[in-house]
Amino acid sequence: MSSKNSRFRVAFLALAVALAGLAVAGPAAAATTHQAAAAVSVPVDFVDLPTAPLAADNRKHEFTVTYRNESSADQTVAPQLLVESPDAGPFLEPSDIKVEQRTATGCWDAVPLASQTGTLYTDLSTTQRTLHSGDTLTEHYRITVLDPEAEGTVHPRVALFG
Repeated sequence: MSSKNSRFRVAFLALAVALAGLAVAGPAAAATTHQAAAAVSVPVDFVDLPTAPLAADNRKHEFTVTYRNESSADQTVAPQLLVESPDAGPFLEPSDIKVEQRTATGCWDAVPLASQTGTLYTDLSTTQRTLHSGDTLTEHYRITVLDPEAEGTVHPRVALFG
């Protein structure tokens, strides 16, 4: 496992522990935490797709996230782009790049990015969907590097929910 994946998973684990800690804080906090936990799905696995270097040339570069549900049951999935900083830094900032996603009508919409432990990432909660058995998920993204000093790796993946 790469150190970048480790950082992301540690951050995710820290969030899960924090939510669990609220549950033992008292009945009122537990009720609030239970409602929040019911609204937030937690991925049980990730399907990593081929990575690519972040091209700092101020041109638009397209990435496609594709996943086929080979199981006999429906799956809840969410496409995600991670843009990982170099191990030795400097860490990327959301203002360093522009990420867009192609809509069903062929337009490009800006995608907000969050940042944690040197990794920029797209939100999973807004991209979750049910993928029926045998169906294929295909999402198109476009990344433009706005800071010519930015370096990193684009890591597309698909989150699988239980």
